[in-house]
Amino acid sequence: MHELIFQVQTLARGLWRFRWIALGIAWAVSVAGWLLVARMPDQYQATTRVYVDTASLLRPLLRGLAVETDVRQRLRLMTRSLLSRPNLEKVARMTDLDLKARTPEDMERLIDSLAARIRLRDAGRVNLYTISFTDPDPALAKRVVQSLLTIFVESSLGDSRRESSTALKFLEQQIAEYAKRLDEAERRLMEFKRRNMGLLPGQGGDYFSRLEKVQAELEAARLELRQAVNRRDELRRQLEDAEAAEEYALVPEAPATTAVSPLDARIQALQAKLDELLLKYTERHPDVIEIKRTIAALEEQKRKEMEAMAATAAPGEPAVPVNPVRQQLKLALAEADATVAALRVRVQTYERKLARLRSLVDTIPKVEAELKRLTRDYAVTKRNYEQLLARRESAKISEEAQQTADDVKFRVIDPPRVPLEPVGPNRVLLMSAALGVGIAAGLAFALLLTQLRPTFDTRRALRQATGLPVLGGVMLVQTLAQRVRRRVEVASFAFATLLLVLAYGGVLTVYVADLQLASALREIAGRLL
Repeated sequence: MHELIFQVQTLARGLWRFRWIALGIAWAVSVAGWLLVARMPDQYQATTRVYVDTASLLRPLLRGLAVETDVRQRLRLMTRSLLSRPNLEKVARMTDLDLKARTPEDMERLIDSLAARIRLRDAGRVNLYTISFTDPDPALAKRVVQSLLTIFVESSLGDSRRESSTALKFLEQQIAEYAKRLDEAERRLMEFKRRNMGLLPGQGGDYFSRLEKVQAELEAARLELRQAVNRRDELRRQLEDAEAAEEYALVPEAPATTAVSPLDARIQALQAKLDELLLKYTERHPDVIEIKRTIAALEEQKRKEMEAMAATAAPGEPAVPVNPVRQQLKLALAEADATVAALRVRVQTYERKLARLRSLVDTIPKVEAELKRLTRDYAVTKRNYEQLLARRESAKISEEAQQTADDVKFRVIDPPRVPLEPVGPNRVLLMSAALGVGIAAGLAFALLLTQLRPTFDTRRALRQATGLPVLGGVMLVQTLAQRVRRRVEVASFAFATLLLVLAYGGVLTVYVADLQLASALREIAGRLL
């Protein structure tokens, strides 16, 4: 602690030796700084406030019909791009500042100056923006703010409509291209179906399911054929047994009129069934019409058999009665033969169909795979085409909605204005800073001189510097005239320092009180500098 106090005292004594130099530098730097501050022109700040209304009434009404855009994201992009180089160049042209830029370097400096002096502040979620610009010319500052406001509003509207037009144009191009693709896909699918007629899968499934189906139908037809053959053979055996028994059996004579033929039995059965149907339905019912047609056919068959029997019988001989059992067996056998023939035809048809499918075991799967590929391509192209059509309609609705009522509305809360009082520079702060810099410069220069021209004011300092013991010291005895002169010197230094402080106070008083001396001081500073 004592060492620190000793060093401070040594430093103070060194600074006191060069006090007049330090005070002179403080005066020079402070006066020069005050003159520079006085020469600075007044800065006027033009401001405007604009409110961006994003709550459009059409948006909830058109939800699901029109294209929904992120208005807040678009607004953030507009505010960030407001100070872009193209917009700043546009501001320079609108305010005629570009006329002062004769070279590309001048234009670059002008753009940089505009970007440094323009401020855009927002209030967060309120969507309230403040645009300000500072310049010595208040009229120019107001024109710049007005130009920025115009660009801010017009660029947002223009970008929105330009984006809608660009999106609609892109959709039109894509729709035309997909229409060509869809026509080409339809043409390929049609040519493929015409070229592979008969090989295409129907509603029954693909090739393997059709093959399994035909095999199952063939097995079922073969089973029915075997059953029909067995039934026919059994009927043939029964008929042979009945004919053999009829040859050796003694049939008693009976009147021909008492025998009832199978045709009569069937006619009677059908007639009874017809009577039952007529009790429920009319004569136009399909079952009634079919039974009447069957009865008529059986009666015609009976008439022909009676004529044949009359023609084969000898004249004068009574007709031999027909055995009803044998007649029924003959009819059943004929029916069984017809059934067997029909089932054989069915089996042959299924066998040919199965053989044809087996011969196409390599062709049909390729055809089905190609058909699936063409159908899939056609379905994808058609789906994309329909989606593009729907989106084009949404884009048209969005464009019409933007033309009738914009989803973003700008309301100018405060038009561009410039206050009567300048906003800068802050001369009080700058002059205080000039005084502080002057005092610091004087002290720094005096400290430098103490290091360049050191002295030993105490025995302790000499002992520390040389490392040798100090045996004694000689005191300075001043005369009365020297003491008076020293006191006058100290008083003069104090007066000069006080005069510097008073000068600083006077300058501050001039600018704080806004006296006419401020303009005079600026003129003097302009002449001197």
